[in-house]
Amino acid sequence: MRLGLLEPPAMLAAALEAYFAFDASGRVLAWNPAAETTFGYTRMQACGRSIEELIVPADAREGSRAELAALARGESGYALGRRVQWVAAHADGHTFPIEMTLSATDEAGGRVFHAFAHDITTAQRAGRFTAVETAVARGLAEAESSAVAAARVVEALGVKMGWPVAELWLADDDRQLLSCAARHVGPGRRLRDFGLNQLEPGVGLPGRVYADGRALWIPDLRADTGSIRSRAAARIGLRVAVGVPLCTGRHMLGALCVYGDRAEDPEDTLLALLNGLAAQVGQYVLRRRAEELAIELAHTKDEFLAMVTHELRNPLSVITGTAALLDDELDDLTREEQRQYLQILLRNAERLSIMADDLLDLARLESGHLAITPAPTDLTAIIEQAVEAAAATVEDKQLTVTVDLPERLELYADGHRLRQVADNLIGNAIKYTPAGGAITITAGTDGAAQMITWTVADTGIGIPVSERPRLFRRFYRASTAVDRRIPGTGLGLVITRAIIERHHGTIALADDRGPGTTFIVRLPIKPA
Repeated sequence: MRLGLLEPPAMLAAALEAYFAFDASGRVLAWNPAAETTFGYTRMQACGRSIEELIVPADAREGSRAELAALARGESGYALGRRVQWVAAHADGHTFPIEMTLSATDEAGGRVFHAFAHDITTAQRAGRFTAVETAVARGLAEAESSAVAAARVVEALGVKMGWPVAELWLADDDRQLLSCAARHVGPGRRLRDFGLNQLEPGVGLPGRVYADGRALWIPDLRADTGSIRSRAAARIGLRVAVGVPLCTGRHMLGALCVYGDRAEDPEDTLLALLNGLAAQVGQYVLRRRAEELAIELAHTKDEFLAMVTHELRNPLSVITGTAALLDDELDDLTREEQRQYLQILLRNAERLSIMADDLLDLARLESGHLAITPAPTDLTAIIEQAVEAAAATVEDKQLTVTVDLPERLELYADGHRLRQVADNLIGNAIKYTPAGGAITITAGTDGAAQMITWTVADTGIGIPVSERPRLFRRFYRASTAVDRRIPGTGLGLVITRAIIERHHGTIALADDRGPGTTFIVRLPIKPA
C-alpha cells in the first residue's frame, strides 16, 4: 500500500522551521511553507518527488541512499532521533548548511519520516566572525608592509568567511582614482573583465561606496543594471556584493568589498563585522601612511640635498673652470676659440637656469600656485617648436625622429605650459635614448570623446617594471639612468603631470615590455 500525500496540521503549516515528510522510498509526502522558503521548491513541485533529488547535493547522494536504506530497514541510521548538521542543496543550485532533526511514525501504509530543518548559514557565519577578527588583527600587527597587511585582510575574509572574491581599495587623492591594494579570489574562479585594478570615484561598487561614504549592499548583481562592473561580476557567477567605506573620522581612505555567489538579504551582523574591520584597517592605513611619509620625507630630503649638490656642482665647476681659462688665455685665443668657450659657459648656465625653474615650479606646485592661463592654442605648433629646438642634440646623437601630426590641433590650453611638457617629454626621450636610436611623436583627436591623444615613444634605456609605480614621484630617478650616470633632477615628470592634470588631462606610461618607453598624454579639446 502506497502512502498518499499528507496535509500538515495548521501548526506545522505556520511553523518557522522547514517541515517535510517522506516515506521509506524517499518520496516526499508533506512540505510546509517554511520548507518552500528554505529549499526553493513549492509544495506542488516537491511532493511526490525524491527527497534525495530535491535537497541532497550530487556528491552526497550515495551516502544518502545508504542512510535511507537503513531507515527503511528499521534502523536508526545516522540521523534518526538526533540533531544533525549537514549541507543541503537549494533549487537554484547553491548549497548551504542546515540543522535537522528526524523522527519516524508508523502509519497504516508504512513508515513515515518527519524532518524539521533550518538554515544555519547566518549562525555559522556569525561563529566565524571572531576567527576573522582575530586573523585580521594578527595580520595587521605582523605585516611588514601595507601591501602584506592588505593581502592578509582580504584573505581572512575570503577564506574564513567563504566569499569567492574580497577586495581592498585605497584612494589616490592626487590622481582622483581608487586602486585595488589587494584582492582574494577563490580557487578555480577567473575574473576576466571584472578584475579591474583602478576605478574612478562613483564607478563600480568600490567607487560608489567611496564617493557616498556609506555601506552599500547589492542583493542581486544581475539586477544592478546601472553598473558595468556588476554585470561583469554576474557573468562570472557572482550574485551578491557588499561594500563598506574605509574612513577615519571624515577622511575617506577607500572601500572594503566582498562578493558572494548566491543572492541573499542584508544581514546586520555581517555589516557590523565589515564596518568594524574597515574601521580597524582604516586606522592601520592612516598610521602606516604617517610612518611611511616620515620615512619618505627623510629619504627625499637626503635625495634632494644629494641631487642639488651634485647637479649644481657640475655646471658650476665647468663655469668657473672655463671662466678661469678664458681669463688666463684670452689674449692668446682666436675668435673661434673664444666663441667655443662662451658656448660652454652658456650651456652650463642654461642647465642651472632650467634646474632653478624646475625647483621654483615644484615650490609653486607644493603651494598650489602652479599658474595655468588657458587660451586658444595649436598643439601641433608647440610640438614642432620643441622638436626644432632639440634638433642640434638629435643630430649630435644621430637619432631618428619621426613626427606624425595633423596640420593643426586646436585646444583651449596654456601654450607656455604645454611647451614645457613637450620640452620635458622630448628632452627625456633624447637624453635616455642611446646614439642611433629612434623617437616617434604622434598626436591626434578622438572626436567622440573630444580628446587629444599625444604619444612620445623612444627606444632608449627604459624603466624597470618594478619601479614604474614610483615614476611620477619627486626626485625619482630610474635605476637605469642612475647606473649610467645620466644627469637629471627627477622633477621633470612631476611637473609635467601637474601641468597636464591642471588641464584636466592624464599622462601614463604605456604598459609594454619592449625597449624604451612610451608616454601617453590625453588632453581635453574644450575647457572643463
